[in-house]
Amino acid sequence: MNRYPLWKYLVIVVALILSAIYTLPNFYGETPAVQVSSTRQSIPVDTALMARVEDALKSQNINPDGVFLDNNGLKVRLKDTDTQLKARDAIQHALGDNYIIALNLLPASPAWLTALRANPMFLGLDLRGGVHFLLEVDMQAAIDKAMQRYTGDLKRELKNKQVRYGDIKRNGNTLEVQLRDGDTLKSAQDVAYRSLPTLAIRADDSSNKLLLTLKPEEITKIQSDAVKQNITTLHNRVNELGTTEPIIQQNGPNRIVVQLPGIQDTARAKDIIGRTATLEVHMVEDDQGKVSEALAGNVPAGYELLDEVTSRGQSKILLKNDVELTGDNINDAQPSFDQFGAPAVSINLDSAGAAIFRQLTAENVGKRMAMVLVEKGRKEVVTAPVIRTEIGGGRVEISGSMNAAEANDTALLLRAGSLAAPMNIIEERTIGPSLGKENIEKGFHATLWGFAAIVTFMVLYYGLFGVFSGLSLAMNVFFLIAILSMLQATLTLPGIAAIALALGMAIDANVLINERIREELRNGVPPHSAIQAGYNHAWHTILDSNVTTLIAGLALMIFGTGPVRGFAIVHCLGILTSMFSAVVVSRGLVNLWYGRRRKLTTLAIGQVWKPENKG
Repeated sequence: MNRYPLWKYLVIVVALILSAIYTLPNFYGETPAVQVSSTRQSIPVDTALMARVEDALKSQNINPDGVFLDNNGLKVRLKDTDTQLKARDAIQHALGDNYIIALNLLPASPAWLTALRANPMFLGLDLRGGVHFLLEVDMQAAIDKAMQRYTGDLKRELKNKQVRYGDIKRNGNTLEVQLRDGDTLKSAQDVAYRSLPTLAIRADDSSNKLLLTLKPEEITKIQSDAVKQNITTLHNRVNELGTTEPIIQQNGPNRIVVQLPGIQDTARAKDIIGRTATLEVHMVEDDQGKVSEALAGNVPAGYELLDEVTSRGQSKILLKNDVELTGDNINDAQPSFDQFGAPAVSINLDSAGAAIFRQLTAENVGKRMAMVLVEKGRKEVVTAPVIRTEIGGGRVEISGSMNAAEANDTALLLRAGSLAAPMNIIEERTIGPSLGKENIEKGFHATLWGFAAIVTFMVLYYGLFGVFSGLSLAMNVFFLIAILSMLQATLTLPGIAAIALALGMAIDANVLINERIREELRNGVPPHSAIQAGYNHAWHTILDSNVTTLIAGLALMIFGTGPVRGFAIVHCLGILTSMFSAVVVSRGLVNLWYGRRRKLTTLAIGQVWKPENKG
């Protein structure tokens, strides 16, 4: 009557084995490491670089525990934090500025577990340590940038429609365009209505001026878009640090929270996320007289001399100061090949960018245009291809002096974009690994003592059935941690609280089952029948209560953010594992103990009170 078929026991055994394997990596901890990644894809991270790093470490008498390559770059595993700092300095001195050298932590799991893809859970900032930044976006700078863009668009459209204009001045959030007479003013007004519909446009007939003002809703949109673009760009940049599960989210109308668990190098983190890089398109000056003059040290007015680095070496290139196009007009960029099989970059522009690029290429066929990355006041020419023909339709292909790696680099830069506006760090916190370790120990001890208290109560109150409940509860913890490790979830202090809550909810199901069995025994039902009836009848109550709790957890997971969402994920998984352990696993243990006893007269389930019969 109370026997499981063999396949059910096999399911439980397999679940336990898998849980043990995937839970085990969480007990090995982490070791200090140095991560090396390239600033550009054209600068490879390969075995040759590994040899250079090993030589640099050897010259400083540093013996690493391991040096290996992976998808994120080169990793050097070290014994302690002091050696880690010495290794970072040695590698930085040997490699220079073409590589990003960051301090990190690596799992200390043995190779056989790693080969089985058994990795530990990611730990949040409060458990692993790391850095926390609160950034404030410069909203005025975002508006200034938008006004510059509107000025360029207006000039371009007036030129295309052959409307002559005088000065274009900015007065706060208003552009003032001086026109010659009333007819020209009307023509300019028509052009502005068609090309800049988001601005409030007004004609001043007395002075023949056209006034274009930012609408309040447009200012709000510019500021909102600036925050969103900065968040997207920051996501792309923190990947250079090799951190896992970074938290980058908006906090208020103009602030962004950045949390980088495991990152110990605060200076490097500030350097990466604080970059104010901007991508610009300039025309290259091909007048050899001006080029020679610039190379001689006398750069003509309206031009600038920059370095161009290609696979063939470094050279000087003379650019015009006028910015023709910015990265704001680029929707997507992918590496490709041109019609001659040479490496190229395919770009998708928005409607405004498409119009600008069509005009730019039509007027400069056979000339070179340069894509320039402006960062911290320093300008770098990414590529300077030749314009072969007029390009319209918003789909652009650039090729020329680049190899396949440089094409990938250019596409990545174009996709990643730049910060829409500068940001200021208004709050900075560093949580050391020791504090994170202390939080883990406190959370672990709290959960352990809670587990011990629950099991002690169950054994004292329900006897042998309390032991079964305690074993199933322990298996529930294994199941939950194993699933979190398989999903590579991020565990935080709220997550540990959710695990502790899951223990209490899981034991609640066993209490329902045990009390139902006691009730059947009080009604005179034989022990075997009482076990079966107790589990069958309690199952419906357990299912109803857990489903309603699961709905609340799903609502927290969908609508919550940050710690609330982390708590909800662990909470929902804990509900599912508790239903399996409390019903299937505990029933399996009961069946193993009592299932083969045909003449069963009593159950070790504590005191079963029976009402006295009063005649």
